[in-house]
Amino acid sequence: MRQYFILFIFGLLTTFSSCRTDFDTVASSGNLKFSKDTVYLDTVFKNIGSGTYQLKVYNTSKDDISIPTIQLKNGLNSKYRMTVDGMSGNNGKIFNKVTLLAKDSLYIFIETTADITDADPTDFLYTDQIQFDSGANLQEVALVTLIQDAVFLYPKQNADGTKEKITIDNKPVDGFYLDENDPVNGNELLFTNQKPYVIYGFAGVPENKTVSFQAGARVFFHANSGLYVDNKASLQINGAVSATGKLENEVIFEGDRLESLYDNIPGQWNSVILANGSINHSINHLTLKNAITGLSIKSPDNTTIQIKNTQIYNCAEYGILAQNANINGENIVINYAGLAGLSCVYGGNYVFTHSTFNNNWQNTSRFAVSLSNTLAGMSPVSNDLVQATFNNCIIYGSSTNEFNLNKSTNAAFVYQLNNCLLKFNSSTTNPDYQFKTDALHYNQIILNENPKFYNVSQNKFNIDNTSAAFAKGNQSYNIPQDIIGKTRTSPPDLGAYQSAVFAK
Repeated sequence: MRQYFILFIFGLLTTFSSCRTDFDTVASSGNLKFSKDTVYLDTVFKNIGSGTYQLKVYNTSKDDISIPTIQLKNGLNSKYRMTVDGMSGNNGKIFNKVTLLAKDSLYIFIETTADITDADPTDFLYTDQIQFDSGANLQEVALVTLIQDAVFLYPKQNADGTKEKITIDNKPVDGFYLDENDPVNGNELLFTNQKPYVIYGFAGVPENKTVSFQAGARVFFHANSGLYVDNKASLQINGAVSATGKLENEVIFEGDRLESLYDNIPGQWNSVILANGSINHSINHLTLKNAITGLSIKSPDNTTIQIKNTQIYNCAEYGILAQNANINGENIVINYAGLAGLSCVYGGNYVFTHSTFNNNWQNTSRFAVSLSNTLAGMSPVSNDLVQATFNNCIIYGSSTNEFNLNKSTNAAFVYQLNNCLLKFNSSTTNPDYQFKTDALHYNQIILNENPKFYNVSQNKFNIDNTSAAFAKGNQSYNIPQDIIGKTRTSPPDLGAYQSAVFAK
């Protein structure tokens, strides 16, 4: 009997202690502290959910308190939604009698999904407040979100419920062909600068058609999405020099996650694919970032692809992957790529002038530039590299060696570097890497000297007059203006940027 009595008493004590907080709480007195007074939810597209943002609420008093209400000012009509310490409340909008222990804190997580019509028409901001308590004890934290209107392009739903697909590399993928007479969007083959575009799946350019991008066009790709230019189709990107750092005339391709957390996350979308047999491509003033592979060029016809004034950053695999292509590149900048910034495989014909190929990806088994005349799975396995010429270029990065040659003797392998700054620290007897004595392949090479880029982590590859690349270019290869339209001097600097003086 004594044993049962002890258990009974223990049960009472346990019940009392578990409820004690409820008995001991006092009403909130309006003295809560917050981790921020305004929560800025990054830009979202209309009717597309935002990321999740955090607010921390502190009780700095010595008392356990009960907050009568935590709610959105617009109540159940708010386009925001919350969880409070894991609780969903009334539709994520209203929470009653929230306990917060002494010297403790709670987390509020906030999201939104709003239409452009919900925003203020003068600034496109959608706002609300989180209200804590009421009356004399009322405290508020502001919520602010910029809503962007956009043109949404995506695969249609088939009658059987499946998504529309297109074929890439003999495989069906979620995708659709752009229609120049679409009943909703009009001419989908012309991307203007009037509204941003959001693409789901692969947007295909049909045979014998040309897709054009006006200066200032903005294109956002959802996960696993991309642009596919089919056989006999063409890509024309017509960006222009911008007058400000906002890149108002640049054509920009990036992922559709607009939160600042995703600014430099590789692999958010797939690629721009120029298919076998596609023709007459021209790319000017394009900034492309955060793809798996930026430009995937798959053995197009023999027309020369013009790539000028183009920046490619943070690609999970390749910045440019060219397969037996014919490319003339000027003022190109590539940085951060998991395998190679520029990879030319299975031969081809390439000339790159005044370009900066840097790779600061944090592993050693990758390169800024890699050249090969072979490709596994192809028949024959090797193909002529007619030429790979680099003039007034910088090939650099954080690894020991940033230049790689993969040569088969079964096909031609012609390459030449003229007036280039190159990082290659290994001492080797391999005849392909004799930078100082092999005049057939290397002329005026600056080896392993620091170009002193302004800020690599921010993809700013400007140099000043202390750089090893300053005034080391050959005038005969000179491109009159650099990537931002600045006039080059004589002799020109190496790389895509003409030097400037920076404030320290």
